[in-house]
Amino acid sequence: MSNWHTRLAVHVLHSGGVIAYPTEAVYGIGCDPFRRETVERILRLKHRSVGKGMILIASTMSQLAGLVRMNQALVQRISPTWPGPVTWIVPAGELAPPWITGGRPTLAVRVTAHPPAASLCHEFGGPLVSTSANVGGRRPARTALEVRLRVPREGLDYVLPGKTGTRVRPTEIRHGETGAVLREG
Repeated sequence: MSNWHTRLAVHVLHSGGVIAYPTEAVYGIGCDPFRRETVERILRLKHRSVGKGMILIASTMSQLAGLVRMNQALVQRISPTWPGPVTWIVPAGELAPPWITGGRPTLAVRVTAHPPAASLCHEFGGPLVSTSANVGGRRPARTALEVRLRVPREGLDYVLPGKTGTRVRPTEIRHGETGAVLREG
């Protein structure tokens, strides 16, 4: 992936756009989590209820500052899995928008180790919404071509080229307080 593509994707994100980008297993659809209207665009595109909440990915834990509340025990539980393909449900912080949390007191977050996604978050300067590139109930896209074939054109402003990781299933989801696996990865 060239830096030019990443810079263009970041420009689209800062302009309030929606992009698709490669993650650990599938292509994700993302945007700036603080732009309510853009998040709502993704929800409409996916036929998804705001009440389900959204996952945020980041390139570092520090990008999640204010969005999550983590005590030392939680940090010790999560740290061995980050960066990596594990999403954690943790207490939401004061900066977590309700259109991201789904109105819950928790937030789903992941510090990704997948180079294109981590680079995108780093260059963007913060976390991004990360939901699978598909319309609800359909198989997620695993390539840029599949994104173009499966996601309505008017739903995306840019598709970042690149390879997804080698994972067969989407990332594992765990409960922060208990460590329980909520979705196998």
